[in-house]
Amino acid sequence: MTTTTTTYPWWKDSTIYQIWPASFRDSNGDGFGDIPGIIKSLDHIKSLGVSVVWLSPHYDSPQDDMGYDISNYEAIYEKYGTMDDMNQLIDEIHKRDMKLILDLVVNHTSSEHSWFKESKSSLDNPKRDWYIWRKPRYDSNGNRQPPTNWLSYFSGSTWNYDEKTDEYYLCFFAKTQPDLNWENEETRNAIYKSALEFWFKKGIDGFRIDTAGKYSKIYGKDGKTFEDAPIVYPDQYYQPSSQFTNNGPRIHEFHKEMFSEITSKYDALTVGEVGNCSKQEAIEYVSAAEKEMNMLFLFDVVHLGSNREDRFKYKGFTLKDFKNAVASQSDFIKGTDAWSTVFIENHDQPRAVTRFGNTSNSQLWSKSAKLLALLQTTLTGTLYIYQGQEIGMTNLPRSWDIEEYKDINTINYWAEHKKLNPNDPEADENLLDVINLVARDHARSPVQWDDSINGGFSTGTPWTRVNDNYKDINVKAQTGDPNSVFSFYQNAIKVRQLYKNLFIHGDFEILDYEIDKLFTYIKSSDDQRAYIVLNFSDKEVPFKQLVDGNLKLINSNVKDVKEDTLTPYEGRVYLID
Repeated sequence: MTTTTTTYPWWKDSTIYQIWPASFRDSNGDGFGDIPGIIKSLDHIKSLGVSVVWLSPHYDSPQDDMGYDISNYEAIYEKYGTMDDMNQLIDEIHKRDMKLILDLVVNHTSSEHSWFKESKSSLDNPKRDWYIWRKPRYDSNGNRQPPTNWLSYFSGSTWNYDEKTDEYYLCFFAKTQPDLNWENEETRNAIYKSALEFWFKKGIDGFRIDTAGKYSKIYGKDGKTFEDAPIVYPDQYYQPSSQFTNNGPRIHEFHKEMFSEITSKYDALTVGEVGNCSKQEAIEYVSAAEKEMNMLFLFDVVHLGSNREDRFKYKGFTLKDFKNAVASQSDFIKGTDAWSTVFIENHDQPRAVTRFGNTSNSQLWSKSAKLLALLQTTLTGTLYIYQGQEIGMTNLPRSWDIEEYKDINTINYWAEHKKLNPNDPEADENLLDVINLVARDHARSPVQWDDSINGGFSTGTPWTRVNDNYKDINVKAQTGDPNSVFSFYQNAIKVRQLYKNLFIHGDFEILDYEIDKLFTYIKSSDDQRAYIVLNFSDKEVPFKQLVDGNLKLINSNVKDVKEDTLTPYEGRVYLID
């Protein structure tokens, strides 16, 4: 027996593959991935069992934040190709019966966007109010200070001073990423026309919505000024300020307007990067009745061990913490009309096999990468796979110097650390350990296509260094190898689709919260149940059946299953008769 005939919207049953264009595949030898390189690789993506491609920012940009600083929503970054290339990509994806979603980045633009250039030109420019400007304040000694003590996500102040107009503009990320003023209706309408409607008319199938919970800022009692953030880190002036920017008072109004004005007119997928909020707050974004977005990303798993305001303040986690995080994501939609996602990697996260598996040797690397595939493909929600995840790409080597790291978040954090700790080698090494575990750079190293120079990513010098292990971990070596991580992902996705009511839509129940090596859970639908047991340790452990009924093995990451023993990082998926 497989699934029943229940049908769902196409985006619920989809497997979505995220492409980070700079690091995917370079077709012309300039060291940057590009759209022709993506087109060349579509058959690889299709063969994985993917039904939707998510393309991270491809728009024209100065690239201060890898394309999340957009200077023109209606143009292509020149190193990625041309609009003709983009049109061909849309066509080629559709020819393969796949769909394409883009990144929607509308909390901010680049400071090079024509809108901001006009806004910055004078106090009375018609677009002045398209961004968030405020007067400076002055301390008791007459020194000019930013309007608030808010901490940027990329270190330092969220405010940047403009000498010409003697005001600060708000920028929660890089100084070159000014926040748009969503309170201004004219601004919103321009966003809808340029960033959404333009691309829907070209035939794309939806959007991943960047920082989707941050458009509505929280003002003070007067409705105009902002309040200082409370002191959380006594050793620094600037303080976390997400309480003033997450889930603001008009955020749902804005998303409902976006839906009614634009996305409701298309059979579109919309997935929001909402970030830190309660379950009830999250439900409001994706409840079908609310008509805002289809689904969102919950960060419970990927943020494990880190402070949510600061990824580099890392304390680690236990397997029980991991179980709780998975349960939080899997139980999110229970008893609601909402929908959610399954993911363990993306462009902002390190490599999952390094974070949650074991890369100490090739055997444990392979088994733990497959173990994570078993976990992901049996969880409830729409499945997202990040480029390179399907071949078990790992974090960068610890031996690399900090100069090899290119991400603005890592660079700024390291610079701030050195300023505060100018002669502290021990503190340096401790931070480098954390950077090597959780920095965003690890997801941004080039995809390893084969064992030729630069891993087959480029014939030129890559914009960022290829991981040293490309000769051992690459697409060519794994394609067609029945024992490879890639082949395992192919099969696991097939099993997920074969039993979609059970794995994509089924209920989730953990059976072994207190066991510190095993992760055992049940998935259940109206007519089926599955028993999944995963050994998240490097030790052999006894296999115990914690449910009644006969077990039929339908997937495992080992060939020879011993009935009473789970080998290190072994996982099994059973149907319960």
